[in-house]
Amino acid sequence: MKLYRFAVPLLALMSAPVILTGCADLSAQEKTKAEKAEAKKATPQRDRFAAVQIKSEELAPGVAVLFGAGGNIGVSHGEDGTVLIDDQFAPLTGKIQTAIADLGAAPVKFLINTHWHFDHSGGNENFGKEGALIMAHDNVRIRMAGEQTSGRGNDPASPAEALPVITYADGIKLHLNGDMVHVKHMPSGHTDGDSIVYWEKANVLHMGDLYFNKVTLPFIDTNSGGNAVGMLEAANMALEMINDDTKVIPGHGPMATKADLMAYRDMLENVVGAVKSARDAGKSLTEIQAMKPAADYDTNPNAFIKGDAFVEAIWKSLENAQE
Repeated sequence: MKLYRFAVPLLALMSAPVILTGCADLSAQEKTKAEKAEAKKATPQRDRFAAVQIKSEELAPGVAVLFGAGGNIGVSHGEDGTVLIDDQFAPLTGKIQTAIADLGAAPVKFLINTHWHFDHSGGNENFGKEGALIMAHDNVRIRMAGEQTSGRGNDPASPAEALPVITYADGIKLHLNGDMVHVKHMPSGHTDGDSIVYWEKANVLHMGDLYFNKVTLPFIDTNSGGNAVGMLEAANMALEMINDDTKVIPGHGPMATKADLMAYRDMLENVVGAVKSARDAGKSLTEIQAMKPAADYDTNPNAFIKGDAFVEAIWKSLENAQE
C-alpha cells in the first residue's frame, strides 16, 4: 500500500443537498440545486431538519461514520480528543453532538472540512464557538470568508467562529488517538479546496464529495474551481493509497469498498473520455448530450445530478482546462 508524505508541518445522497448562493451563469447542475433550494424556502430551516436522524456506524476501534442530512461525517475519538470530518447543517449540531456522545466520545476538539459547501461546513460556527479547532485547505477559508475574486463562496461571509483556523496548501498529518491521520488536498475536483482524509492504522478513507456512492452522478462545482478531470485524478490517487480491506466513506451515499471506488473511477474515466472524444471531433455540447454518454450510469430516477447535467459539467471542465 502506497502512502503519501505531506510537506506542511502543522498540524445517503443524503436528504439535504448542497445549497449554493445565486449566480447569473448557472450550469445545469447548479440550476437543479438552486431550484431545490428555492422550493424549500417556504419551510423554516429547523422544521426541515426536525425529522432527521443521525445514525452511526463503527468502522474501527475509535473510528466511526455518521449519516444524517448532508455530507457523511467521519469521527475519530480517543485519549487525544474527538476529531470530526465535516459537520452537515447548523440545525443538526445538537443531534450530531448526541450521536458523538453515544459513541463514548468527548466533545469535538478538532474539525476538518473536506470542502466549503454548506452541507459539509454548516455546523462550523456552532462547533467553533464551543472551542473546536477548525482545519481545511486554503481555498475553503477563502470561499467561506467571501474573499474569492471569482466563482462561488459564502455571501455574506461566514462568521469568524466558522472559519478554518489552520489552513494548508498540500496537506497535513495528525498524530492523534493512536493513529496517523493523513489529510491530502486534491486539486480541482469537486471544488478547488477538496481534501481526503485517511486513517492509516484504522485503514479508513473519507473521500468527501470527490465520491458520490450509488446515489447520483457526480456534482462538479465548476464555479468553485471544480473539474471532472481533477475528480478522475483524485480517484486514481486515492486508489493508490488504499487496499482491499479499506473502508471508504463517500461524501454522500452508503459506505464503500475499494472495488466500489474503482467502479466509480471507471465510470468517470469512461464518461469523461467519451465527452472528450466527441468534443475533439467537433461535436457541440447539445450533440454530445443527445449521445447520452452517461446513460449506463444514469439509472436512479431520483438522482440529484442526471446525465445531461453531468455531461455539461465535463464539457465545461474540458473548456476550462484549455483556458
